[in-house]
Amino acid sequence: MQKIVVLGATSAIAQATQRLCARHGKEMLLVARAPERLSVVRSDLLARGAKAVEILPADFNEISRHKEILRFVEERLPGFDTVLLAFGSLLDPEQSARSVELSLQEWNTNFVCAAALLTLFANHFEQRRSGCVAAITSVAGDRGRRSNYVYGAAKGALSIFLQGLRSRLHPAGVRVITIKPGPVDTPMTAHMRKGVAFVKPEVIARDIYRALEDGSRDVLYTPSYWRYIMAAIRILPERIFKRLAI
Repeated sequence: MQKIVVLGATSAIAQATQRLCARHGKEMLLVARAPERLSVVRSDLLARGAKAVEILPADFNEISRHKEILRFVEERLPGFDTVLLAFGSLLDPEQSARSVELSLQEWNTNFVCAAALLTLFANHFEQRRSGCVAAITSVAGDRGRRSNYVYGAAKGALSIFLQGLRSRLHPAGVRVITIKPGPVDTPMTAHMRKGVAFVKPEVIARDIYRALEDGSRDVLYTPSYWRYIMAAIRILPERIFKRLAI
């Protein structure tokens, strides 16, 4: 990993990961909606040692403009080898469960737009027969839970998409990493009551950076103990699971 594109570069997890990349002198191209915040992040990363940092303000929900994002990346960061998708949405779970409009908004941002954009980058890497696609989903996508199944459905769909994409790109030598964090203390979860399960973005970022560098993971649960927690949750019989208020 020498040249990394970050889609959703102003998210807390993305920023923590980018700081690690800067410390190791990587080149980056950052894409997010807010140009002012992108400029601030760019200055910070350059001060931390990044070799070069390009920025592109863009709204990922405008699928018709996704090809423009890829063209910009090809022009401004030629030979890029890694794409990290880090954008997402977490609306109020109770309201989302009762509102068709909010449900569609969650699914559109967290799955439809993400899959559309990753397809373009996947095609690019497949033609080059090299590269790495990594995307942040969530442990919430491993099983539909009463408390957040709308959000979980979108993240679960993205995880399945990445699984199929990984199989498709394997013959071309392109890596696909599914990143499944547990609860993270970020602005996106500011409305939620924080328990002992929540960790800081820096914890997640360290695991992501190692996965991008060593290339040994297909699916990254972070922190790692979530792999075992979710394995236990998945094997619970439905007749028992549906009674759990989780």
